[in-house]
Amino acid sequence: MPLLSRPVPRPRVRTGAGRRPRLPLRLSLVALLGASCLGGLLHAPAAGAAGASGGGGERALQRQLDELVATPGGPPGVIVVLQRDGAPRVLRAGVADLESGRPIEPDDHMRIASTAKAFSGAVALRLVQQGALDLDGTIGRTLPRLPRAWRSVTLRQLLNHTSGLPDYSEDPEFLDLLQEDPRRTFDPRRLLDFVTDEPLRFRPGSQYRYSNSDNIAVALMAEAATGRPYEDLLRRIVYRPLGLRDTSLPLGYEMPEPYMHGYAVEPPAPPEDVSEALSASGVWSSGGIVSTPHDMTRFIRGYAAGELTSSEVLREQRRWIEGASEPAGPGRNTAGLGIFRYDTRCGVVLGHTGNFPGYTQLIAATPDGRKSLTFSLTTQVNRTLDPDLLERLRTIEENAVCTLLGGHHR
Repeated sequence: MPLLSRPVPRPRVRTGAGRRPRLPLRLSLVALLGASCLGGLLHAPAAGAAGASGGGGERALQRQLDELVATPGGPPGVIVVLQRDGAPRVLRAGVADLESGRPIEPDDHMRIASTAKAFSGAVALRLVQQGALDLDGTIGRTLPRLPRAWRSVTLRQLLNHTSGLPDYSEDPEFLDLLQEDPRRTFDPRRLLDFVTDEPLRFRPGSQYRYSNSDNIAVALMAEAATGRPYEDLLRRIVYRPLGLRDTSLPLGYEMPEPYMHGYAVEPPAPPEDVSEALSASGVWSSGGIVSTPHDMTRFIRGYAAGELTSSEVLREQRRWIEGASEPAGPGRNTAGLGIFRYDTRCGVVLGHTGNFPGYTQLIAATPDGRKSLTFSLTTQVNRTLDPDLLERLRTIEENAVCTLLGGHHR
């Protein structure tokens, strides 16, 4: 299914040096928000990409990162944090800010895009372990204000994207409002109102389709079950237990300092800084979190290993079905509850991907959490904007997994 493309207006956004470039017109609003149409595709392992260096180990991976940054349409900056049992190894190429030339640091803030869905998974699964939520509990029981047609959808189906909920981020009214004012502050608890007049896309549980609506509903169920705001649940259930000090869920468009600047890269035009082009309120629990590579490393190590929940709930989380993250991650993708399994030629890692204006993310760890990687780009890469670059990225991501696990590069 083709993605709906709409021109984005040109809000002026500030950069570290005060220049105020404009958001390029070509960018697709749905693509900007990590569209759901690609779920279930791109399961096959990534093929060898043109320009990927051979050899093995960190030196070969570093060469590939350097080549990626030098590629037309590639990211101005990339950082990869590899951690085994000892101190993390940091590989990077390019810069955090094209104006200053400052290198990317592991404590630089960034938009984590749809890897935020793993955070809502962490909250929900912890509440399941505590008995406040039930994986087979329904929207009708927990959120009775939502449409009767949705009432049989379960928390489990929301977490593995088999709910059938229509995706609010594809709704024409939502897109019109976003086009009028990209920095508009939405009421995140009313985002599903844009699609409450729509039927389910399919019978719940009958097929996989990645949807931004799913994780909005997950957060609302968590709030209804506890009487606490989702932001407070994140702090209590995720940030504090895992020691995340630089992670937050803002509603505005401004980025905390220091941050890696995100760019729209459309050669032959120069890169445009889109770090603060859109408000995070329009994606909320599906993609609004701001964090750092350091914090994301801490998060994925604990989350993949099940530190925030019980062994029984962890087994339920790892009931894999056919389904890819958006954008597709390395190797063959299958979907669990708020997490994906990436079967690569060098072994299995669990994690999540994401993309948002100016940023593309992969976080992954071995199932015991002892080996992990975060892989962050300062431009958006997905199948709509540049399918060839996405396949190249997936190859490099798989090579990063091989570097982590001790396998061989392509």
